[in-house]
Amino acid sequence: MVTNTLGRRKRAVARIYVTPGEGVIVVNKKPMENYFTTFVHQESVLKCFKVTGTEGRFDLKCNVNGGGMTGQAEAIMLAVARALVEIDPEMRPALKKEGLLTRDPREVERKKFGRRKARRRFQFSKR
Repeated sequence: MVTNTLGRRKRAVARIYVTPGEGVIVVNKKPMENYFTTFVHQESVLKCFKVTGTEGRFDLKCNVNGGGMTGQAEAIMLAVARALVEIDPEMRPALKKEGLLTRDPREVERKKFGRRKARRRFQFSKR
């Protein structure tokens, strides 16, 4: 049985397909270790499995685009948490306690005209 869910973080959107298996994780047609080279990003993808004690029980196929590496890893993390709740609703309290089911709403503030960045002003010259 395939469970598919969606996760978002900043500009990153992750669509994942979860199937029962032996723990193979593929991100954009590459093994996770090749796509996410840093340990921190790999850990954030696997965090939901560690919290629920389901490491090695599910295969993941992820399509992720937009944003940077951290945003993509955290988008996958949210999608995995949603998929695990869909598979077994009894996992919900453990995931909710860790804050893994909450969509982080923070986005980049847009640049305003007459400013250097969103809030930073141009340097003021008195003379």
